Amino acid sequence: MYQKQLNSEEATRQFAEKLSQYLTPGMTILLEGDLGAGKTTFTKGLAAGLEIDRVIKSPTYTIIREYTSGRLPLYHMDLYRLEDSGVEGLGLEEYFSGEGVSIVEWPTVAMEDMPADHLHITLAHGENPDSRQMTITARGHQYTQLLAQLEALDS
Repeated sequence: MYQKQLNSEEATRQFAEKLSQYLTPGMTILLEGDLGAGKTTFTKGLAAGLEIDRVIKSPTYTIIREYTSGRLPLYHMDLYRLEDSGVEGLGLEEYFSGEGVSIVEWPTVAMEDMPADHLHITLAHGENPDSRQMTITARGHQYTQLLAQLEALDS
């Protein structure tokens, strides 16, 4: 487990941009946090690091947004409005095994449909309005190695 205090919206975006440099095709990030915790800000940073030149919007109503203009495609999913049975028929597994990176907001609705190996990031409101406490856990060898690389950046 890796924890980091992010003191501003810009720090959240910059961390995600740094993280994007370590991502490879087929990787999945599960992203959790309360409303307004910075999930979309995080995704914007990830997209910038992947050299995606489109405006990043939360896919709350569309469920999935695909951004293919960058170094790797980004599949941005938001499961907030779905019920437990609402993920059937979305073809999530095709995204998870695809050529891009998948980032899933509100994954708990469909944890049984998420890849066993993934990076799990939780953003929580910090002591001041702009700060966030970030916690990252890794499942699977590839993600454990990625987490070790992130920890090395702080040392």
